[in-house]
Order: sequence, then C-alpha cells, then structure tokens
Amino acid sequence: MNKIFAITRGIRVSVRPRYEVNASNPSQNNFVHSYQVSIHNMGEATVQLLRREWNITDGDGSKRIVKGDGVIGEQPIIEPGDSHTYSSWCPLKFPAGKMSGHYEMEDLVSHQIFNVEVPSFSLIADFKNN
Repeated sequence: MNKIFAITRGIRVSVRPRYEVNASNPSQNNFVHSYQVSIHNMGEATVQLLRREWNITDGDGSKRIVKGDGVIGEQPIIEPGDSHTYSSWCPLKFPAGKMSGHYEMEDLVSHQIFNVEVPSFSLIADFKNN
C-alpha cells in the first residue's frame, strides 16, 4: 500500500499500514495491522513530540480513542530537516477499519504547543482486497 501523508505547520506525517497475516487469527476475530509512521520536520524550528491521540474505527463502526505520552515510549526531538520513524500495531475485531489522529508537539524555540494531523488511513486485511 502507498504511503498516506499530511502536512501541518511544516511537519509531514507519512503512514504506511500493513496487514499482519501471521499475527492474526481470523477465526477468533483477531485482525492485526501494523503501521510505519515517518515524521519529517520540514520547518525551521526544532520540535518535540509530546503526546499522541489515535481515533480507531473497527469494521462494525465501533470507535475507540487511544491517548498517551509520546510514541512507543519515546518523546522524540526532531531538528529541522530530520525525521523520526517508528512502527506500531493495532488489533481489530473485523478485517477492516481505519485510524486517524494527531500528535501534540512543542516548538522548542517559541515553546508553543500545537497539534499535527495524522492522516486517516485504512486498515484492510489482504483477503478483503481480492
């Protein structure tokens, strides 16, 4: 699947989702998806990712929100021109769903706090595309 991206205040967030067939168990309604996120600072100020908020919608329309500090236990500082990339995963009860959200960041020069959009992306089991 192609990368999906959004740009907010010079911060480009790209996401590449993938269905994890070996970690999933469809007979138990367990569909595991991974996603790789790249955060590229195209701006002029150093920023730090402080918190995340994910909006997850499962295939039956049920929704859940996941909030927390940083990403995978880190609160990366991203200099102008640099990137931070990480991978994580999301279990669903149905073969398809979607995620979106935002990162709360701090401009370390002005100390301004702002949100950076994470674009909405689909989580689709491979067999659903056939």
